[in-house]
Amino acid sequence: MRSNFNGDRLRTARTYRGMTLAELGESIDLSKQAISLYENNKGMPDFSTIIKLSNALHFPTNYFFQQDKFDNSSGSTYFRSLTSTTKKSRSAEITKVEFIGALYEVLYHYIDFPSLNLPRINIDTKDLEDQQIEKIAYEVRKLWGLRKCPIHDLQHVFEENGLIVVGSEVSDRKIDAYSQKIILGGYETYIVVLSIGKKGKSRINFDLAHELGHIMLHPWTEDIETLSTEEFKERERQANKFASSFLLPKDTFLLDCEKFPTELEFYLKLKSKWGCSIQAMLFRANDLGIITNNQFQYLMRQVGQRGWRTNEPGDFPHILNENIFKMAIDLFIENNYSKKDILDIFAKTSISLFSDEIEELLNLPTGYLFEEENKDSKVIRLKINENN
Repeated sequence: MRSNFNGDRLRTARTYRGMTLAELGESIDLSKQAISLYENNKGMPDFSTIIKLSNALHFPTNYFFQQDKFDNSSGSTYFRSLTSTTKKSRSAEITKVEFIGALYEVLYHYIDFPSLNLPRINIDTKDLEDQQIEKIAYEVRKLWGLRKCPIHDLQHVFEENGLIVVGSEVSDRKIDAYSQKIILGGYETYIVVLSIGKKGKSRINFDLAHELGHIMLHPWTEDIETLSTEEFKERERQANKFASSFLLPKDTFLLDCEKFPTELEFYLKLKSKWGCSIQAMLFRANDLGIITNNQFQYLMRQVGQRGWRTNEPGDFPHILNENIFKMAIDLFIENNYSKKDILDIFAKTSISLFSDEIEELLNLPTGYLFEEENKDSKVIRLKINENN
């Protein structure tokens, strides 16, 4: 058994937990050199060490003896806060989304998920103009049958068009959201991971639309770590431009906004209609020329003075809908699979993870995959007094 220990799996688990070699070694009283040898398959840990690794990393011992059977590949991962986050935290999140992709691949063989439905657009990112971005946002809306109206459930719209949305308690609070392309054989889709918690619906909507901007506008074969600061900032500006164009279509938003364009209370009313933050609508109004730069700056100062930059009126923690993973698990259960059966399916496809880890990865309710033992298996009973 020891000869089948998979050092790559150890490295993946350590990266996933955001631990350095030294940190993991210290937690189990081993040198980082020894851990490095195990990861490079140049040394074989004994069973007691494997137990320690399992406990420290919260991975089943079986996980370290499995060979990867996933057939999915991925490109770049777009982080909105690339310049202010550590590479260690980004690596942990990339590993997380790779696990999500692997779990999706297993379910894909059993579940008829919606196919990816995006317009095919050939563009050159370097020469991308704002007018083109506006047009691309409109093309997505048109394909998805959204017309030019407010979008009331953007998560559902994403999922019915083949995109995967997962909420996650991201450890690094500087990471708002990120997305990654996955390819399963000849089929491709995208996973969008949202940092949830105390965010309001308007913030969640913008995060989703921003990631859709990356999906539609930017190449997924480049290494974004090699982009200059200026290039990365331009990528982010383009994604923000797409998000505002997608969420606040020019013609209809302009008609709404031009009634009282310099009154914050009016934007507060529009917020409930369009599902966008006051600040996002002010940026859009300025972008469309509804308000001047001076008016925009004055209104943003008012936003700051009222304390709305971080806590706008109407912002309540938004809970994501039941996602496609919960629907998939429910579909298994409806067809007489037990929760143990479902975990076994994952494990047999080389994704042996504890149930609470799968719940967290797939944004399932806590304890959802835990199955109590059959109560009928008890071997003692209360005595029944036949005279009563």
